[in-house]
Amino acid sequence: MSQKEFIEGITGLGYTPQFSSENNRVYFEYKVPGGRFSGQVVQLGFEVPEQFPLTPPSGPHIAPRLHVINPSAPQHPDRIHESPFGSDWEYWSRPFPDWVVTNRTVKEYMRFIRHLWETQ
Repeated sequence: MSQKEFIEGITGLGYTPQFSSENNRVYFEYKVPGGRFSGQVVQLGFEVPEQFPLTPPSGPHIAPRLHVINPSAPQHPDRIHESPFGSDWEYWSRPFPDWVVTNRTVKEYMRFIRHLWETQ
């Protein structure tokens, strides 16, 4: 079960994930490590694909909202969408580049998430 592997990886990194098996959503408290939101505590969520680790999550869901919803913006950090996680959440459409050439672990994916925060 791929979602189980993702949850185990998040737990192994010291987070306490919540999981909904009906929609494959994982979320947990996250202290932003860098960038303009450094030190802020948010909820970080993911829709975990059934094919994980062959396919990574598409991008993070964040609560509370930190940006204006702007799905037509050309790129990061301005492209922000509504999130299916709820009205307090936003979705950052940020696919992991070159996932197939990484070691495809939760730890590697979370390095990418850290980079997104640092480039806000």
